[in-house]
Amino acid sequence: MVRNRVLVLLALPAVVFLLVFFVLPLSVLVVEAGADGGSAFGRLWADPVFWKGLQGSLVLGTAAPLFSTAVGYAVALFLARCSERRRTALLFAISLPLTFSGLIVAYGFILVFGRAGFVTLLLAEVGLDPAVVGGLIYSPVGLGFAYSYYLIPRVVMVVLPVVLNFDHAQIDAACSLGASNPRAHLDVLLPQIYPSLLTAFCLTSAVAIGAYGTALALVGTQVNILPLVLYSKISETGTDFPAAAAISVVLMGLCCLVVAVSEGMGGRRKVAARARG
Repeated sequence: MVRNRVLVLLALPAVVFLLVFFVLPLSVLVVEAGADGGSAFGRLWADPVFWKGLQGSLVLGTAAPLFSTAVGYAVALFLARCSERRRTALLFAISLPLTFSGLIVAYGFILVFGRAGFVTLLLAEVGLDPAVVGGLIYSPVGLGFAYSYYLIPRVVMVVLPVVLNFDHAQIDAACSLGASNPRAHLDVLLPQIYPSLLTAFCLTSAVAIGAYGTALALVGTQVNILPLVLYSKISETGTDFPAAAAISVVLMGLCCLVVAVSEGMGGRRKVAARARG
């Protein structure tokens, strides 16, 4: 009995924090979204800007995580082959982008890849048009590229422990039996670590769908994605708070759905593993 009371007291701060900073704001958000009888969702349904924003978020939330997962997987493979000291140093450098806010990342990309950016001016020396090259960073492609800056480290952090625990002797054995190195990775390594890759993709997809600061600083409202559509509802040019709350609920639902897919696939794999065992 005393032990249970101690455990309850230890968990109490976390419960209070969850209630005050998650459950309460979420409840207020849901109430605000339905404040006018739920007509805010009807206005969103009839608003073409909302649907374009939803489409833009889904495209961005798929393309940028796919690119980041592929690059992060390659980086994890490289780090797994490094010595422990070198891997630790490289992980420190790779994790630095996670400490920066979205605004800092956006302004950094503007200084490097903008119309007067360092890389843009270097490319101008070889004949490329600075207006064209510098304009790319303010496009959906440039936004996805900027997102990848802090999505790739997340992929590395998720995938690397699994790759480190993988027995690379299996790859060597497959190669000794005649398989090429890419084929050995495809047939031996990927089937064993794909749940981690899926988890990394879903995690980065949820981040990309809900990211706001980087998009606002880079493209303003020129690119239609849901966080910027939400911003337009509560900015100086718009005060439709029920619609903004409804968009927030949709965003939260999308992110929860993506994470649920990852958790569901992970749960199925555990069940299958137990059944084989």
